[in-house]
Amino acid sequence: MKKEVERTEEEKIDLFADILRTSEDVAFLGGAGVSTESGIPDFRSKNGLYHKTEKRFSMYRPEYLLSYPCLKKEPEVFFDYYRKNLDARTIEPNAAHVALTRLEQTGILKGIITQNIDGLHQKAGSKNVYEIHGTIWHNHCISCRKEYDVDYIFESRDPVPKCTACGKMVRPEVTLYGEMLPGRAYEAAVGLIRIADCLIIGGTSLEVGSAAQLAHMYHGKHLIIINKSHTHMEGKADLVFHDSIGKTLSAVVDHLGI
Repeated sequence: MKKEVERTEEEKIDLFADILRTSEDVAFLGGAGVSTESGIPDFRSKNGLYHKTEKRFSMYRPEYLLSYPCLKKEPEVFFDYYRKNLDARTIEPNAAHVALTRLEQTGILKGIITQNIDGLHQKAGSKNVYEIHGTIWHNHCISCRKEYDVDYIFESRDPVPKCTACGKMVRPEVTLYGEMLPGRAYEAAVGLIRIADCLIIGGTSLEVGSAAQLAHMYHGKHLIIINKSHTHMEGKADLVFHDSIGKTLSAVVDHLGI
């Protein structure tokens, strides 16, 4: 188990930059905390989505409202909650997304694994993004599989959006509670983790199964954690930052001169 040496913030940023310079395959694993600085609430913190449930949803467990059983049994409830809480179309990327794009564009960062469904990494310009919980930006008919863009569900006046071809329900390509992770994205994420010699974990408490599983698969040389709250993997990390992820990544990118 590694024990982080006491360093000043400047020394930590300097070491972070040195690790990135000398690493060949850098991967980033991110959670809800990456997007909170864009104004998107996370789920479980005291200010998170699960603690701000409106009165009309108060009879339901928060996890149920974003679950496959809810979509199947009570689709009107599901889409009412989904439209109200998961519309990220007008949200803009923050400093963390921009810094990660710069790292990718210079060849330092090989790929981003995200639990987020908002598409902000791509909006910032990142290309190698593996969305292990799906995305709001793609939707499809559950029967004929006709594809629909992001506006179709959020702009539909029908309580349950219907396919224009066959009349069946159109659903988002978001991984709901009770569903399997998207196989192609998850397999690509596993492949990235296995070749990485540096893993940056940011904006996640590692309490959600998919992120925790991927983090524990990592056996590379360097581990860096950026999260405002403590995580259980900090004892294995070279560097730990309990600070803004946008501030931290921007500082290291500036230090690298990119």
